[in-house]
Amino acid sequence: MKKSAKRNIIKYAVCIAVPLCIGISSSLITAGNMDIYKEVNTPPLSPPSFLFPVVWTAIYILMGINCGMIWDRRKTDKNAEKGLYYYGISLVFNFVWSIIFFNFRMFLPAFIWLLLLLYLIIFTAVYYRRVNKTAAYLQIPYIIWVAFAGYLNFGIWLLNR
Repeated sequence: MKKSAKRNIIKYAVCIAVPLCIGISSSLITAGNMDIYKEVNTPPLSPPSFLFPVVWTAIYILMGINCGMIWDRRKTDKNAEKGLYYYGISLVFNFVWSIIFFNFRMFLPAFIWLLLLLYLIIFTAVYYRRVNKTAAYLQIPYIIWVAFAGYLNFGIWLLNR
C-alpha cells in the first residue's frame, strides 16, 4: 500500500473516530437519564428511542468524513480553517446539549443551546462548501436531524412546563 493511501486511511479513521468518541462519551454520561421519553409528553412525530443512536452514529460517521475531506486544506485555505473551527465548536455544543437536556432536564435552555448548535453546523457547511461542495452537502443530514431535534426539544418543553 502506498504511503499516501495509508496516510489517507489513518486520517479518515481518526476524523471518524473523534465524533464517534464524543457521541459515546456523551451517551455514557447521560446513560442513566435516557429513559426520559417514557417520563415526558412528546410531540407528534417523535420517533422511537431506539432510532436515536442509529441516526446519531450515521451522522457522526458523515461528520468525520466531512472533516477528512477538509483537513488537508486547513493550512492553505482560510475557509477550511474556519470550517474546521466551527466544526470543533459544534462538537463541544453537541456533547453539552445531551447533558443539559438529559441530565439537567432543562428543556428550554437545551433548546436555545440546540439553536446555537444549528447555527454552528450551518456555518461549518458554508465554509466547507467554499472548499469542497461534497463535504458541505454531507452536512445536510446533520442540519436536518438537529433541526428535527430542535422541534422535539421545543415540543417537550412546551408539553411539560
